[in-house]
Amino acid sequence: MENIRIVITGTVGAGKSTFVRTASEIDVVEIERKVSNSERESLFKDKTTVAFDFGKLVLDAQKNLHIYGTPGQTRFDFMWDILIKGADAYILLVKANQADSFSYAKDILAFMNDRVQVPMVIGLTHTDCFGAIPTEEIVKHLGIATNQDCSPVLKVNPRVKFSVLTALKVLTDQIV
Repeated sequence: MENIRIVITGTVGAGKSTFVRTASEIDVVEIERKVSNSERESLFKDKTTVAFDFGKLVLDAQKNLHIYGTPGQTRFDFMWDILIKGADAYILLVKANQADSFSYAKDILAFMNDRVQVPMVIGLTHTDCFGAIPTEEIVKHLGIATNQDCSPVLKVNPRVKFSVLTALKVLTDQIV
């Protein structure tokens, strides 16, 4: 049985934990803590990942996906380093309706690409929300090209199984 290690990373509130829960066929291991009132993310969620989320998806009789979700805050970037090492591929989730987080998403992308050269997908979440920025603008902010040789950029709804499975299929199709 081959285990394929997938990392789901991205900005705070982009849907990483939700993505892992939606994809997983097992009860997800979530290592999180309650968000304090002084933390910015307390405005839109009660808990935050402090180590990782872990889920598993059986692809077929020979392959499993081991799916790891990273914390979103830089104070936990030591976990990004641990989780991305040995990864076969990763997805960077970016909250499309939060333009002030695009430079942070670009920093996460650079962090991951400094450590591994593996297939990746950029998943744009919250594209149906008020204030969502068009895909082309986000791609420009991230400093990536949109030609055939570049990583795919997809709209992803982390709450919708079909959307999550589509993103994982696009990602795993890139793994040689």
